[in-house]
Amino acid sequence: MLPQLFRRGLQSRLGLVAAALLVVVYIRYRADYSGLWTGPRTTGYVRGGGARTNLDHDAALFVESTYDWARDFTPRHPVAEADMARLPPGPPLRQRQVQFSFPPSAYAPHLSGTIVSASRRRAVRAAFVRCWNSYKEHAWRADELAPVSLEGRNPFGGWAATLVDSLDTLLIMGLWDDFDAALPVVGALDFGQPSVASINVFETTIRHLGGMLSAYDLSGERVLLLKAIELGDMLYAVFDTPNRLPPFWLDFAQAKEGTQQAGTADPAAAASTLALEFTRLSQLTGNPKYFDAVDRVKAFLARTQDATQLPGMWPTLLDLAGEAADRGRDFTLGALSDSLYEYLPKMASLVGGHDPAYEAMYRSAMATVQEHLLFRPMLPDGADVLFSGDVRVRKDNGGGGGVAELFAVGQHLGCFAGGMFGLGGKLFGIEEHVEIGEKLARGCAWAYKAFPTGVMPEIFGMVACPSATEGCEWDEEKWKSQAGREDQPPGLPRGFTNARDPRYLLRPEAIESVFLMYRMTGKAEYQDMAWDMFLSIQNATSTEHANSAIEDVTVERGNTTKLDNMESFWMAETLKYFYLIFSPPDLISLDEYVFNTEAHPLKRPTR
Repeated sequence: MLPQLFRRGLQSRLGLVAAALLVVVYIRYRADYSGLWTGPRTTGYVRGGGARTNLDHDAALFVESTYDWARDFTPRHPVAEADMARLPPGPPLRQRQVQFSFPPSAYAPHLSGTIVSASRRRAVRAAFVRCWNSYKEHAWRADELAPVSLEGRNPFGGWAATLVDSLDTLLIMGLWDDFDAALPVVGALDFGQPSVASINVFETTIRHLGGMLSAYDLSGERVLLLKAIELGDMLYAVFDTPNRLPPFWLDFAQAKEGTQQAGTADPAAAASTLALEFTRLSQLTGNPKYFDAVDRVKAFLARTQDATQLPGMWPTLLDLAGEAADRGRDFTLGALSDSLYEYLPKMASLVGGHDPAYEAMYRSAMATVQEHLLFRPMLPDGADVLFSGDVRVRKDNGGGGGVAELFAVGQHLGCFAGGMFGLGGKLFGIEEHVEIGEKLARGCAWAYKAFPTGVMPEIFGMVACPSATEGCEWDEEKWKSQAGREDQPPGLPRGFTNARDPRYLLRPEAIESVFLMYRMTGKAEYQDMAWDMFLSIQNATSTEHANSAIEDVTVERGNTTKLDNMESFWMAETLKYFYLIFSPPDLISLDEYVFNTEAHPLKRPTR
């Protein structure tokens, strides 16, 4: 299955670039290629790059776009089909169990624990329905609802990003009438008439392509696959560069003129976070071109990983045009880089364990992260938690190698790392990584609880203990010295040196990791953490009609300033994770779903 349970947005998460991971962050896929087309047949592919089949028009809701990127676009740097990388052949290798073996009581509706979970689940569903109904009334077909001014906005090309992104949430919550009302909108999207000159490839892939594929995998609605192929063909055009590596933006005029060039300083997460969606599209259609495109990015990452200023990791900005990663000196699991690392264990699973490069890159990267980025903060309560900081490699004036300097800076974006470590630990049999994942997930939940609103800021500073594996005594003078002040600012908890970016943007990363650690460990305390987080977020962000990003989490509860912004990931991810952590563990299990075009677990109920 391809539920969008792991997603990392880049544009809204990268305040430093004009673009927003995540994600699809996908839960676990155990690829089973039986029933899938794995190559060309006499009737051709489903659509795109080959002859058409009768699937093109067997969905009455499908309206063909006015420009067919597979048929009408002429690439200047084509790849012969014989030279394309192919999906790994054969059945998937046996993979380790990821989800905890929950006892039967976890599924019993009459027991007290499950009754509490059901009540919490209904509250989350009500929050989603409230936002969805406001979107329907005030911003239908727009990318986003402005939750205060109640108007529609189109920052992502005007292709109904919130609607498409939230399709699988509608299915998971059983909102079939709303899902059915959304299908004609998806079927009529015209990818031949863009309202903008260029699009962010990363954002369009994770919000739109990922939204369609995940909802198709859950429901089997053919119109979703047909539209995903149209969009995939458009996005595939961004790889038409001299070295077949993509630029950050798909500029439609440049694409049709054949003048696209890969970027020289693009976010590391951008090109690296197309792999899941493009690979899945090849699995569903049998057309190898999508997989071939992202396999070239993987090859670039593999050959540059140990040639960077911090071997094992990639810098925040990559030179894709020059195919180099050796100049950048800034390294992080946060903005600009996050989902590059997140996708490594997920891709290893998606291709059935047949490509050892993904596991090898994950192991090497996480070894470097453990050595240089993870830190245990100095805290008044001595909490045994971890955060992932930022590293800058300074030049060594003595002529030796660079010196890695840790900055104890936390980012909400980096909260995905708990789930990533847990997933990698489970998939690859690294128990230490599961333990690290727990401490990272608990760290973000602790940070939520520490602030007056009960919500964690975008970016904040702390004081790192000398060792990430050992605690350190609270030192008031050291804390004041590193904070650069004698007086504690109102609303800034002790232990934090600053809230450099005090906003909360309705992000999913923290609840994503808390949800995953609950499903991986079976510890009910994660559900209580999640409930506290949900109540605090609702209290801090609720508007009259929906929920809004807020300006400052350090103010007193109830006094937050709303920023009139509600990105699609609020309903597509954040509320979905809250819903799932209070749901029976067999709803989107981390182990059970396999890739099979005939197995759609959320078929519509009979009426």
